[in-house]
Amino acid sequence: MQRRHLLMLAGVLAAGTAFATSPLRAEGIDVDAILNDPAAPTAGNPKGDVTVVAYLDYNCPFCKKSAPDLERAAREDGEIRLVYKDWPILTDASVYGARMALAANYQGGYRKVHDALMAIPGRGISQERMMEAIQASGVDVRRLEADLAAHGEEITALLRRNLEQADALGLEGTPTYLIGPFRTSTLDYAGFKEAFAEARRRQAAK
Repeated sequence: MQRRHLLMLAGVLAAGTAFATSPLRAEGIDVDAILNDPAAPTAGNPKGDVTVVAYLDYNCPFCKKSAPDLERAAREDGEIRLVYKDWPILTDASVYGARMALAANYQGGYRKVHDALMAIPGRGISQERMMEAIQASGVDVRRLEADLAAHGEEITALLRRNLEQADALGLEGTPTYLIGPFRTSTLDYAGFKEAFAEARRRQAAK
């Protein structure tokens, strides 16, 4: 891992922000709700030994830069469980994109929309540009819109839970990744791989 990543992880541990430990429970953070919200989209190995919780915004250029590396590292590892936390904090279009991606989850198309939106370059992406990407993603857009209408309150509730969790954790921006006991951001492929390994070392040492 690059030195800045090692320092970041060390600083997180020193600050006591290892999210899977009992002190956070005492501060009112429901770790199980973060890891196992049944409405939150997941990917990877559902029985993986390391869980990565990703707080993301579809107008965040740093999210877009790190997302492919996370997907590649998790896929090659084979034992990573991914939990996606749509946290649209940058623009109104960010909220639109998050709602559309979550609506696509009802047809099993979250990753298609997620990947399509993450692939749009730049920041300040409009709703119109997002819809173009969604239409090209392969999901059934008519069903997506119907599911958005039918499940709008559930989607809003999930986004509210994500926001409350981020606030409780003291997150300051996107992307933020919870990797085993670590909280970090903007890792590259090598950084993700080393973070997975370090999370396993910490688990084995308990």
